[in-house]
This record gives sequence, C-alpha cells and structure tokens, in this order.
Amino acid sequence: MAGDTLRRINGTAAILVAIAATIGALIYPIWSYEDRSGTGLASLQAQTVSTKWGPLSAVDRDFLVKVRLAGLWELPAGRQAMERAPTKAIRDAGDHLAVGHADLDRRARDIAAKLGVELPNEPTEQQQGWLREMTEAQGEDYQRKFANLLRVSHGKVFGLIGKVRHSTRNELIRDLADAANITVLDHITMLENTGMVDFDTIAAEEAAAATQKPAPPPPPPSTSSVIGSPVPVIPPPGATSLPSAAPETTAPSDDTGQPAPQPTSDQPAPGAGAPAGSAP
Repeated sequence: MAGDTLRRINGTAAILVAIAATIGALIYPIWSYEDRSGTGLASLQAQTVSTKWGPLSAVDRDFLVKVRLAGLWELPAGRQAMERAPTKAIRDAGDHLAVGHADLDRRARDIAAKLGVELPNEPTEQQQGWLREMTEAQGEDYQRKFANLLRVSHGKVFGLIGKVRHSTRNELIRDLADAANITVLDHITMLENTGMVDFDTIAAEEAAAATQKPAPPPPPPSTSSVIGSPVPVIPPPGATSLPSAAPETTAPSDDTGQPAPQPTSDQPAPGAGAPAGSAP
C-alpha cells in the first residue's frame, strides 16, 4: 500500500516536472525576443537621433569625428613630408595627404554643422605623439616612420569606412563615406609606393588587436544650440595634387562671363547651314 502511494507520488512529480519544462520551453523564446534590453538592436535605437537626412547613429558620429581627427594630424604630417622631401615618393605622398585631408575636412565640417555634431580642434594625444616621432626622426628612420605610422592609421579608417558605408541610414554620412573611401585608398597607395611599408608588422599588429575590447561609441549630439566651429585644415601653398574624391558640385558651365563671339558674314552661326552661295 505504502509502495503504491509512493509510486503514485513519484509519477505525479515526474508529470509536474515535465509540464513545467514544457511551459518553460514555450515561454523562453517569447521572453528572449520581447526583452531586447542590452542587445545590439536596443543600443542602435537608443544611440540614434533623427535628422532630415535620415537617422544618425553612434557609429555615424564616430566616423565623422574620426575623419576630422585624421585631418588634424595627417595633413601636418603631409606638410612636413613635403618640406623635408627626402625622396620624390615621400614628397608626393605628403602632397596627396595634405590636399586629400583638406578636402575631407571641409566636407566633414560642413556635414557636422548640418547634423549638430561637435568636432574636435586638436588631434588626440596619441596622434600628437606620432607627429613628434616623425619630427624627431632623421634619414631613413623618418621615411619608415612616416610611411608606416600613416599607413596603419589609414588602414584602420579604411575598415571603418566600409562598415559605415554598409550600414548608415544617413545620406550625408553616406556621401562622406564615398569621398573618404576614394581619398583614403589613394593615400594608402601613395604610402605603399614609397617602398617603406612593413606589411608583416601591420599583419601582426592587426592579429593582436583583434582580441582587444573596442572603444565605446561617442555620446549623442549635444542638445545645446551652441556648437563650436571647427578650425579648417588647409594644405600648404606648394601642394600640387588634386583631391582624389569627386567634387560635391556639378562641373562648371562653359560660361566665362565673356560675351559670345558674333558670327561674321562668311561664318555660320552654331547649328546653321553653310552660307548661301558657298561651295558644297
């Protein structure tokens, strides 16, 4: 009798456990999809603000700031290379850096003003340290530092450009990514043309950095109506290259402001046939 009762209790307990497990299996997917706090999607929504050009995410703002920071130290590095010019390849790379980053900086400042994003006016401590390294270096050591410090910097931004261009929903950021993609690839090519880039070291550093925790995104734009005006970066007078990115405006018209020449009696107007009586 007691044994039958115990078996019935054990059987009932087993049934209850099975029911509880079934209910848990049914509820968990619903809970996991409804509670999105802490997920990537929740972070994207929380850190995105609306603009007339489309949503502006934290990644978009980070990209805008990084383009600005790149110009603040890479243009001076390019100017220095033009002045020191130990080789033609170094001088040409410096020229492209100065002109290209002046163009990107102008675009970034214009877009930041429209989107209400505050930009820095000084390079980071790390970037200032790179400039000091190049300034203090001499001879071939300078050439290697110039080529490799800038090649690594451009490589990192190049990866960010692809991510931003792929995911941004803001048309102004998309335009900037297009221009930056062309310009940065041009700079990478010019730096590699110096023959001083150490690809083995770059690969090793990237492998080591893959395990590091990424930096947090910047905060949303300030609600303050007063945003400091970023100081433009300007290429040196001796720069001769043109920005590699396409201009933002259409090509200028042929109108030079001078009156059009009037056709003479023996010269037909544009689109007119030959003068009467002329030979076929």
